[in-house]
Amino acid sequence: MEARAKFSGRSIHSVLIHLPLALLSTGVIFDFAHLMGGGVAFTRASYYLVSMGLLCGTVAAFFGWIDLLAISGRSRAYNVGIVHGVVNTIVLALFGASLYFRANAPGDPEILSTMFSTMGTAFAFVGCCLGGELMERLSDAAHLDEHSDTPISLSLSHAAHPQVPHHRRTAIAVRR
Repeated sequence: MEARAKFSGRSIHSVLIHLPLALLSTGVIFDFAHLMGGGVAFTRASYYLVSMGLLCGTVAAFFGWIDLLAISGRSRAYNVGIVHGVVNTIVLALFGASLYFRANAPGDPEILSTMFSTMGTAFAFVGCCLGGELMERLSDAAHLDEHSDTPISLSLSHAAHPQVPHHRRTAIAVRR
């Protein structure tokens, strides 16, 4: 699996994805700071952070979908890439809904805006795990021939990590 859209030998999607994640997650932190008694400045900052995070996330998603086209269909990497893309599209939709509910009054948003952004953060975590699976495991030549029913590296099942003793398996597997 190799990225199609590159700049200086690096995948553009992999480079760009950090900024929207930082902006959107900081927006959620500021929402909670406001709910815990913080001032209006937190919600206004959150409004701008979510707005910029959505813009940057849309650009990163565009390059991610371009990279997906480089993966051969019917492969495990393609299936994980589709799920990764759909999950992160849901993330953008949830943060878009959050922005919609705070647009009329950025200084005093409805609680729904915080709920949507919190759900978006949870989905973003799943999307990041799937993206990590693509970059760390499925881009490795040793795993290219894995079948579509092979568990992902985040699995707790013994089938995913038969070489690791039962007491050492964790939710995040460490490859040797």
